[in-house]
Amino acid sequence: MRRQVNPKTAADTLRRASKLPPRLAIVLGSGFQSIAQAMTVTRAVPYAKLTGFPRPTVAGHTGQALFGTLGSSSKKEILVLSGRAHYYEGHSLETLTFPIRVLAEYGIENILLTNAAGGINKKFRAGEFMQFTDHLNFIGENPLRGTLAKGRERFIDLSQTYDPVLNKALQAAARKTKTKLHRGVYCALSGPSYETPAEICALAKLGANAVGMSTVPEAIVARQCGLRVAALSCITNPAAGISKTPLSHLEVLEIGEQASTQAAKLITEFSAGKMPAAH
Repeated sequence: MRRQVNPKTAADTLRRASKLPPRLAIVLGSGFQSIAQAMTVTRAVPYAKLTGFPRPTVAGHTGQALFGTLGSSSKKEILVLSGRAHYYEGHSLETLTFPIRVLAEYGIENILLTNAAGGINKKFRAGEFMQFTDHLNFIGENPLRGTLAKGRERFIDLSQTYDPVLNKALQAAARKTKTKLHRGVYCALSGPSYETPAEICALAKLGANAVGMSTVPEAIVARQCGLRVAALSCITNPAAGISKTPLSHLEVLEIGEQASTQAAKLITEFSAGKMPAAH
């Protein structure tokens, strides 16, 4: 059994970097590393210095906590987690979601989770974006299983996981930056193999619009911690059975790179808006 780590230890490391926590944190998944490149970084803390943080091993996930601003005129500081670890790398969901507990302990109130996803909805095109309205957790496990975190509730209502205020702010940012932003249901599977055409057909019938291998456990823990949550996918490919070519992680990174300029515009505009207080 993994020894429990107190999130306060890593949160104290973040406080030494910035005593006043930003209102917004962003977790960068595959296809969103352009956000880190677009930042004016004032302080960088490697995950290696944050006790309990898992180290990403997947290409496109650098493993740093970055403090800084987005946009040439912005003075609003944000915190960006550049990269995440995944369930398919062999980590427990407790380990994967530990950084979210650290952010909550540090004082973050709003979080934007990002990822690359396969498009199930046939209206979606590679390089477009999807805002989460809801999710299907098909990873096969729940991150709240096991020992109850101190001071937290065990039974969490997820009827409105993705915050309507943050979702409206994303929609407004999309309109202002002329970004194609779909809304839909994201399905999380364990990976690392991509889905079969039959699985995609079944997921479509269950109401999924996009599919990936992350984000949902983080969203669940963020809600347990009282954070307001928004989540955003970059649609990097049509899913199996819809795509006319074999799926590959290289394609995910290539389409993410192509969409990076628009992703940076969208998230820069979103981060400049007024962030609500945590629940």
